[in-house]
Amino acid sequence: MKNLIYTLVISALMIAGAAQEASAQKKCDAGWKEKMMSEKIAFLTMELDITPEEALKFWPVYNKIGKDLDEARHNVMDTYKDLAKAVEEGKSPKELSSLIDAYVEAKIRQDELDNASAEAYKSVIPVEKVAKLYVAEEKFRRQYIHKLHHKPEGKK
Repeated sequence: MKNLIYTLVISALMIAGAAQEASAQKKCDAGWKEKMMSEKIAFLTMELDITPEEALKFWPVYNKIGKDLDEARHNVMDTYKDLAKAVEEGKSPKELSSLIDAYVEAKIRQDELDNASAEAYKSVIPVEKVAKLYVAEEKFRRQYIHKLHHKPEGKK
């Protein structure tokens, strides 16, 4: 029980650091994102049964990877929007080719980060917990989507 409390305290401190960074990015969406991240970190901590020692190593790596992946996802979306706009405007094949290359490069970068994250996680927590991490992240994502789609009538 002491380990659980200690782990939750460490996780809360890590959340605070991530939350400050998130709120600096965009004030308008920081409220829901901060709340969701707090829920996610608590969920992952429980699902992984992470020890205090593991938490000290894991959360900084997890937060860095999350930040890098967020940037990569935003880059993919930005290049996608540029490509879609160019298609809609009937841009030249040369311009389209350049935008396609940028989009594909952004997707490759995102995939490279996804691949590198597994090795980074394995360097700080046991492989069994890395496997649990991937399962828990997907489980959380699905639960959160379900929660968003099934809000009480007055809260939509």
